[in-house]
Amino acid sequence: MNNYLDFEKPIAEIDNAIKEAEAQGNMRLVSELEEKLEKEIEKIFKNLTDYQKLQLARHPDRPYALDYIRGIMSDAYELHGDRNFRDDPAIVCYIGLIDGKKAVVIGEQKGRGTKNKIKRNFGMPHPEGYRKALRVARLAEKFKLPILFLVDTPGAYPGIGAEERGQSEAIAYNLFELSDLNTITISVVIGEGGSGGALAIAVSDKLAMMRYSVFSVISPEGCAAILWNDPSKQEQATKAMKITAEDLKELDLIDDVIEEPIEGGHRNKQAVINALKDYFLDKVNELELLSDEQRLNNRYDKLVGVGAFASEDDIGEEQSRFSSIIDKITPDKKDGEGDSSRLSSLWDKLPSFDKKSNSSANEDDTKQ
Repeated sequence: MNNYLDFEKPIAEIDNAIKEAEAQGNMRLVSELEEKLEKEIEKIFKNLTDYQKLQLARHPDRPYALDYIRGIMSDAYELHGDRNFRDDPAIVCYIGLIDGKKAVVIGEQKGRGTKNKIKRNFGMPHPEGYRKALRVARLAEKFKLPILFLVDTPGAYPGIGAEERGQSEAIAYNLFELSDLNTITISVVIGEGGSGGALAIAVSDKLAMMRYSVFSVISPEGCAAILWNDPSKQEQATKAMKITAEDLKELDLIDDVIEEPIEGGHRNKQAVINALKDYFLDKVNELELLSDEQRLNNRYDKLVGVGAFASEDDIGEEQSRFSSIIDKITPDKKDGEGDSSRLSSLWDKLPSFDKKSNSSANEDDTKQ
């Protein structure tokens, strides 16, 4: 049974009409309705708002981590446990072959149906889940296997037990360790990338997002509750937060956007599974051409460059402001004297412990 979002109601009506026409054996009507459906899908999905993209990222029929793993891996073998506390079902780890290439896949799994959702804790990992992910990542590093991280969580589990076992420490330690992991790592946000719970497995050589996915520091509902004390303003918060794949690519916070069929992964699962597999194999081949040192340096430069920017106007403004400050504190500027020489003369006039220590040292040398 298909689940339809509010803005997909016209699509639902045509789908139902197609089923009725098929039941009646009226194939001419089916063909007409399918053409109408294609036009309606294009009309709706070409004009999606940010909030509608958020709804698609959370769509219950969207492929989850296990759907991708089963779709792209052969000879897959699941690895369990953090070797310390327990196995966290919210994070799944597999080793196997992707198109004949040995690889490790680590993903966050939400679960379908009430029983599985409870088992997977709605895709919210405990600290032992992140420790399991790191354990398996280190195993991949040992055998030089590329890693594919699949990010899809509303956030790390905030329960008392999780906090007692060091939730924030587990996330922070993953960030630290994965930033220096010496093997090829590729992270893909396949649905909902929520806060530190997503970031804990998103530090990698390449970070990509599916077309209809989101990546945010907090949920739009939480943002609206904090800023406006009104969770119902989630649509306004979604637009302001810039959390869609297109926004984050424009801000240079992710490397790539993986295209989905225009109707979304929930209506064409195999197409998005194939798109993700092709992206992973393409990037692995690209990264294999680099030496370990080059790859780690590129990863470091990318991580330290997040959020850093300066326009030419900003640089010019800072220089003029700096010069005006120098003019105020050194009014006795001589013709032809530059800012650097004025700074040197200013430095000579200022008291300094280093100068005192140097002069004392000179006196001692003289006495000796």
